[in-house]
Amino acid sequence: MIVKTLLAAVVAGLIAGVFMTGAQELRVTPLILHAEEFEGEAPAAGEQPAAADHQQHSSLNGAPTLGEMLAALSPVTPAYAHEGEEHEEGGIMFGMSRFSGTLAANLVTGAGFSLLLAGISLVIGYPITLANGALWGAFGWLAVHLLPAVGLPPELPGFPAAELGDRQLWWGATVLLSAAGLYLLALRGEIVAKLAGLVLVAAPHFYGAPQPLDISSNVPAVLGAEFAVAALATTLAFWIVLGIVSGFINDRFLKAN
Repeated sequence: MIVKTLLAAVVAGLIAGVFMTGAQELRVTPLILHAEEFEGEAPAAGEQPAAADHQQHSSLNGAPTLGEMLAALSPVTPAYAHEGEEHEEGGIMFGMSRFSGTLAANLVTGAGFSLLLAGISLVIGYPITLANGALWGAFGWLAVHLLPAVGLPPELPGFPAAELGDRQLWWGATVLLSAAGLYLLALRGEIVAKLAGLVLVAAPHFYGAPQPLDISSNVPAVLGAEFAVAALATTLAFWIVLGIVSGFINDRFLKAN
């Protein structure tokens, strides 16, 4: 039964990964391409990029890197997408095109998140079904994306960011604490447990996320805001699809056996 559950999770993750790739192409990729045009431009002293410049640049030139394409799905703020990276016209992963590399990475990411979700459901004894699949997905999105985004919102390439190691450490702690807190809030009825859940969810934000010392950027702030909204919206859709498909597979195939 456990093996079948994990296999079902892999299938659901692959389906969600394909969906995520399409969503990124529609909502996230144009913003990444647009932001790339501002990279390498030094902002004038005391001068903020004008909104008019934001409108003048075409988002159809160039192609995003794998790191940038995964920025919307990546739990850690993606401002590091270009750190130590050389821009090349060819493939980016084992000779694949950028789109193919992104699709492959999304498939792996989707399968990984789906297995994680299935593992948690097995440990706590609360199966994923079609009736509660969307709720499972929503809680996954809250723990992995929305709550960490309070301190480290999704960022475009070119945006300032703190040290990558510090951000990853803070994000990892936030996800673990948020997941534990959401479990206590949603599945435990004791008042003490719910209070403890609130403390766990709030703790990393009281501590504070690592922030850069210099916040100047030549990427327009409005573009960054658009990207943050698009990234969170597409990841929400990804998790909802993941939860619903997982629940459907579990109901349709696992319970039938």
